[in-house]
Amino acid sequence: MRSIDLFFYEWKHFSRSPFKIVALLLFTLAGIYGLNSGSKLYENQKSEITSINLKVSEKQEETISYYTKGEKGPKDRSWVDLTTPFWATWYVPTYKFKTPSPLIVYGIGQAEQYGFYKQITIWSSPSDSDMVEEIANPERLQIGTLDFSFVIIFLLPLLLLILLHNLKSAETEQGYLMLINVQARNITSWLFIRTIFYVLLISIVCLLLMIYGASLTNILGKHTDGFFQLYSILLLYLLLWTIIYFIVINKGKTSAENTLKMIGIWLVLAFVIPGTIHLWVSIKSPTNLMLDLIDAQRDEFDKISLQPDSVIDRQLYILFPEIELSETANDSLKKANSKMQSGSALANELIKKTIHSIELENQQKNDLIRNTYWLNPIAFFQNKFNSISETSYQDYHQYRQEIQQSIDRRIKIMVVDIWKDVKVDKKQYLEYSKTLNSQ
Repeated sequence: MRSIDLFFYEWKHFSRSPFKIVALLLFTLAGIYGLNSGSKLYENQKSEITSINLKVSEKQEETISYYTKGEKGPKDRSWVDLTTPFWATWYVPTYKFKTPSPLIVYGIGQAEQYGFYKQITIWSSPSDSDMVEEIANPERLQIGTLDFSFVIIFLLPLLLLILLHNLKSAETEQGYLMLINVQARNITSWLFIRTIFYVLLISIVCLLLMIYGASLTNILGKHTDGFFQLYSILLLYLLLWTIIYFIVINKGKTSAENTLKMIGIWLVLAFVIPGTIHLWVSIKSPTNLMLDLIDAQRDEFDKISLQPDSVIDRQLYILFPEIELSETANDSLKKANSKMQSGSALANELIKKTIHSIELENQQKNDLIRNTYWLNPIAFFQNKFNSISETSYQDYHQYRQEIQQSIDRRIKIMVVDIWKDVKVDKKQYLEYSKTLNSQ
């Protein structure tokens, strides 16, 4: 029997099975819903970023008006002096954004758990309450957000199960297998070709769904490579389940037996193994409650100001060598005021050391998870999806690093200009704004 004849035979078999048709339809509808969820999140984040940038522009225009009028600041804040670097930089509104990738339509990942914008001040840190610190993607699998990646990871194996569960077993139960063996000569090849029909059917449906998703966020073009990477991962994932199910139905005798075995395998791979690994990782490396950071912010800050002047001087000179030879360093009155306004620099260094230890713990935890990929393929493929859609743990780790760099740049500019006793005018303020808002 030729392969093309088997394809036509299987198409007739599929078209006469309402159960399989409904299953494919429900899978398609779930995929469309997931894609629209990703698209909605993408549009909401873009809209929020646009709104924030508009507010930043309005705030900058208000501050520029003070310089234009020759005023030192708002009339109801007499202590503000915009001619000084401390207040001039304070009044430069700065945000750091994690601009969403159009590929987020395929995998929301951790985008709903992490902040995607952060206001930068001299007292900010990447681990503030609006920048949640969590474990990597595998723990997020249990939340069950119905995005496209969830549909693929969890529902695609179920769809494949429904489409394949009665192949060969139905003919065995009806007593046709011996006749088919005479015609096809090789039952395994006959079963393989029938299985390939459904693999191609699912592949085509998934490709059409991905093309639909691409139309929602204009992916094709700049992000075409990501599109094909995701589709390749999808096909590899489909191949994994196809091999598992093919072995089951090739060895199985009845449809009920095949169905029970495949459901059992799906439950083990999709829930039992990820849940067990999650429990093991939680025991071996408990979730960091950020107590060190809380203690640093609550207790250690006060200790900084209680240090002897010589110690504070030495710490500032190590951080910013260029201020040691400034005129302010030799003027006791100016020096005292400059040290007071530079306190955030020392606090920032303290927080950075604390965050570094926390990040190391998280990295060790993620390494534990990555070492289980050979046993936990669900987590591997989910992370692949999220990595390509730029919503994985590592993407947000990189974002936090960029936030810290922005904080460091802001503090350095402010401290150095304070000690140099720079007089800020409109031109200098615009220069601050340009430098601090550069992404």
